[in-house]
Amino acid sequence: MKLRVSKYLLFNVGCLFFSACSTSTETYTFTEHVSPIVFTKCATCHRLDHAGPFPLTTYQQVVKRADAIKFVVNAKMMPPWPANPSYSHFLSEKTLTAQEIEVVTKWIEGGCLPGDTSTLHYTPTADAVFSNLGKPDLILKMPHPFLLKGNSKDKFYLMKFPYELDRDTFIKSIVFVPGNRKLVHHVNGFIIQYDEGKKKNVFDGDWYVDTDSVDVKTGYEILKLANDDGTYPMLTPSVCNYLPGVEGVMYPNGIGGFSIKRSGAIFLKDIHYGPSRINQFDSSYFAVYFDSKPPKRRTLEFQLGTLGVSAIEPKLVIPPNQEKTFSTHLKIPIDISVLTINPHMHLLGKSYKAYAIKPSGDTIPLISIPKWDFNWQYFYTFPQMLKIPAGSVVWAIGTFDNTTKNPNNPFSPPRTVAERDGSMRTTDEMFQFIVTYLPYQKGDENISLQPN
Repeated sequence: MKLRVSKYLLFNVGCLFFSACSTSTETYTFTEHVSPIVFTKCATCHRLDHAGPFPLTTYQQVVKRADAIKFVVNAKMMPPWPANPSYSHFLSEKTLTAQEIEVVTKWIEGGCLPGDTSTLHYTPTADAVFSNLGKPDLILKMPHPFLLKGNSKDKFYLMKFPYELDRDTFIKSIVFVPGNRKLVHHVNGFIIQYDEGKKKNVFDGDWYVDTDSVDVKTGYEILKLANDDGTYPMLTPSVCNYLPGVEGVMYPNGIGGFSIKRSGAIFLKDIHYGPSRINQFDSSYFAVYFDSKPPKRRTLEFQLGTLGVSAIEPKLVIPPNQEKTFSTHLKIPIDISVLTINPHMHLLGKSYKAYAIKPSGDTIPLISIPKWDFNWQYFYTFPQMLKIPAGSVVWAIGTFDNTTKNPNNPFSPPRTVAERDGSMRTTDEMFQFIVTYLPYQKGDENISLQPN
């Protein structure tokens, strides 16, 4: 039997074939296809004075690293975003879609064609240092670069950043900007507020003191934190925290923030530097964002686990050559609206998961981190406020790997690792879950947390 095929059908089959071929062999250029991906997903960190170890803000810089870029994006090592996006979503997720990975890969395999780069210039959406928050209203710096001696020991300091303003005012956000990202481990910041006439010179006294060499009371005296009459001023609750990889958080107008007196200081009750074998310097500073109005809704915080309000079960002791899982939980007494969450472990961390169980038995997924990365610990902010009803139980579950298979294990051979009293060294362990929230108001779950 002879098969009859119309010319019309052959024409259409030919068109389909040509279309498929043209799609699979599409030519990608840096200017048209790749730069929008690199500039929005990579250059936010890989730019001058930011977290990335090298810049990716020009065609030449990207081509130089092309093979490495192809590897890390296909292995999903970069951009760094430890949270599993199929479990829960957050603002500013640093992930690439399958299509974006394909575009970058085919561009590199196709010879890294530049396109017309003559008019292509990287223009960050905000100031090159302050990520998506924009340029700050005030910067508080150290008086000079701070020497960190290379004695291979963790270092803990009390430190102050004094200021004098024209008047009392309101602050929307304070962001800590680490000068030495390799050594700054964590920062817990507060604000000292001096009433008018109580302190003639807020800049008097030392700016830092080593807490391994003196007790806290003596340290306060060396820093001259007291009022001139010897009494101590008001201390605002926690206003700024930092962990490796953390970026500043700013909420929409009316949410968060606080009022401050014109004279005061950002006070670090604890700044921790990791060990180094060589002398290094730090020039960390604070970026301060003012607000024209007082906050309508002040944020609150609770902390599970280490140094928090809930016990770790079993006790956080990780024997050598073992993987071990721990949990901690807290029953929520009132309806709350969750804004931001922060999981925290150290070098032995392997995986992390947190969720809430409602009184009905339903699960509210909070975060899943299948592969813990000590170097990237974010304040994860939800796209909208997340309601957790009264009576719900918040759970955090963490697995630690204290074996030779863990490349980040600080000890060889492995040894028992646990918490300790006081400030934790990098080689100690912690298991925390910090929740920033508001008392729930009707309609909160519909409010976007994207900054105005």
